[in-house]
Amino acid sequence: MRMPRAILALTVAAAVAGCSNPGLRDLEPPGQGPDEFSVLPVKPLTEPQDYAFLPAPTPGGGNLTDPNPNADAVAALGGNPAALNPNTSVPSSDAALVTASSRYGVPANTRQVVQEEDDAFRKRRGRWTGLRLFPVDRYAQVYERQSIDPFQETEAARGVGLETPSSPPANE
Repeated sequence: MRMPRAILALTVAAAVAGCSNPGLRDLEPPGQGPDEFSVLPVKPLTEPQDYAFLPAPTPGGGNLTDPNPNADAVAALGGNPAALNPNTSVPSSDAALVTASSRYGVPANTRQVVQEEDDAFRKRRGRWTGLRLFPVDRYAQVYERQSIDPFQETEAARGVGLETPSSPPANE
């Protein structure tokens, strides 16, 4: 009589412990070390061409050695970092593209609506994914029906006669 009660108690304890973390991404960091993505290296110090014409210091202003990831990314991709609009972070050369893409209007609460729709979807889809005995990443499981198989899509495109030069040939 004691054995079935013990098994029942352990089963209930495992089920309750498994339901404690409702997140989709249940990945633990490997240790207590620093977060390598939060560290931005500074640029090397350079000597000015003429010490007589140094710019005046600006309190709270930028420094030549301070990292600027947005401008550095634009420069690395062949763009002009000076063309960035400081208010929108959209290059002035792309302003017409942004205007054309938003010509029908953009609701101000788009992010909130998408978040609410995704929460409702995850609640419907993830009812049984909350039950777990061990920490597992459930993201791919919840969004499985929304994923696209690139090989299947390539074959479908080839089936209707579209060229797919970036994909390997069908016989490889």
